[in-house]
Amino acid sequence: MWHGYCHGGGWTMFVGGIVFWGSVIAVAAWAIHRLTARHDADPHHGHRSSALDLLKERYARGEISKQEFEEIKRDLIN
Repeated sequence: MWHGYCHGGGWTMFVGGIVFWGSVIAVAAWAIHRLTARHDADPHHGHRSSALDLLKERYARGEISKQEFEEIKRDLIN
């Protein structure tokens, strides 16, 4: 009746299925990573700050005085 022809899609349906399920798995993996990843307040996530950078941050937050800042800075530079 169909004379050997398959009108069900053949290989295009197979490739389309692989692309679809691959996309579903990729989005799920991305979502899981995004939800479970540790998000620090540091804008340079993964970048380790130097001692001088940390000193500047402490001074900017008001944790140390200008005199303390200058003394520690001298010690770090020398």
